[in-house]
Amino acid sequence: MSSSPDLSRVLPRVLIVSRRTVRKNKFVDFVGEYHLDLIVGYGAVPVIVPRVAGVHTLLDSFEPIHGVLLCEGEDIDPSLYESADAAAGALSPEQLEAVRRLHPSDAAVDHEKDSIELRLARRCLERNIPYLGICRGSQVLNVACGGSLYQDVEHELGPAAAAVRHINYDDYDGHRHPVRVLPGTPLHEWFADDLAEGEDGGAQQLMVNSYHHQGVRRLAQRFVPMAFAPDGLVEGFYDPDAYNPGEGKFIMGLQFHPERMRKPGSDEFDYPGCARAYQEFVRAVVAYQEKQVAAAVPRSALPASPKLNKEMERRRKVNFRSFSLAKDMYLSGGRAHTKPAEQRDLDAGAEFLESNTASLSVQQEKRLKQMGATVRNASGYLNSLKLSDGREAAARALMAEMTVGQLSDLASFYQTMGRICSEVLDRKLQALHLHE
Repeated sequence: MSSSPDLSRVLPRVLIVSRRTVRKNKFVDFVGEYHLDLIVGYGAVPVIVPRVAGVHTLLDSFEPIHGVLLCEGEDIDPSLYESADAAAGALSPEQLEAVRRLHPSDAAVDHEKDSIELRLARRCLERNIPYLGICRGSQVLNVACGGSLYQDVEHELGPAAAAVRHINYDDYDGHRHPVRVLPGTPLHEWFADDLAEGEDGGAQQLMVNSYHHQGVRRLAQRFVPMAFAPDGLVEGFYDPDAYNPGEGKFIMGLQFHPERMRKPGSDEFDYPGCARAYQEFVRAVVAYQEKQVAAAVPRSALPASPKLNKEMERRRKVNFRSFSLAKDMYLSGGRAHTKPAEQRDLDAGAEFLESNTASLSVQQEKRLKQMGATVRNASGYLNSLKLSDGREAAARALMAEMTVGQLSDLASFYQTMGRICSEVLDRKLQALHLHE
């Protein structure tokens, strides 16, 4: 029996969720070959996650995950992103039926695939695992972060929809349309040598393929657009705070398919930049794996740690004060009011916890979330703080106006409170056992 593999020599793993179809009267799962070729060609191992009932509950079994590539598939269930802005352009039953007739292979909803892919996307966002979303994969990413979609671009964009055709069944692979690429973005960098001036002589354009009838309506707050179609539809976006391939950071969505932008009768790309999306994605995946391997090295194998420098010592003191303040607030039953300076200290502690979740095991991270959820949701905790119905309603109204970032900060704070609650509870239980 062979010994356990050396993790430092194992190629990084990229998870790809398959799509279901019917062949010879049976279900068949598949993934486009171009995706697999590019992932392998740049030095990673594609791991196919089958679209099978119940797989969404087994994602821990696919660890370690060094990257996720989501691509292709049916429409995302509208109930997962419906909001006030989506309701404003809701399609009538007649329009929905027309969409289903025109796009029969895409307009169906696959709830299992939705569940698998949204869970994977959120796992990537929570741990900064490199993520590349192509077409549907970009829409999944936007929905996972609180954004919304057009259920059908042609019906909902109105007169603007006439400016561009996003799918052409008569010229499926050959169809192209222009997009305006924004400077200072990764997309602009990858295609810099091939961008052409638009008709206005200013905006730099690229001709891309198109196989979709849905698209981003409201882009999630954390993302920055990289390209727009002539009708204003977002054709590419990314998180600038999570983009540095050399450091293992890559969170991006592309509405078009760079892997399929090939010259007629050839495997040659339309532009050299087409392969860059996959090349930079895999570079980030490799760097992410290297960081995980380094974090897994036993402390006994590491050289003695040097003394803390002044900056590290300052951060240690700030974090210590942050957790002490949180503990005092807990012991006072939430009656203490924080000063602005103290609030800054609490924010620093929350930021420290968020930036160090990569060192936690899956089980530890899950336990931390469960404790935070228990503290947030337990009626007993709310009763102990003596919150009236009016105050709770006011709190809910206030949170509804908060940004995703602010809500994330608030959730991080209560995660810290959950940990402190667990520690205090453990001490009290130990004291009870000593007196028995």
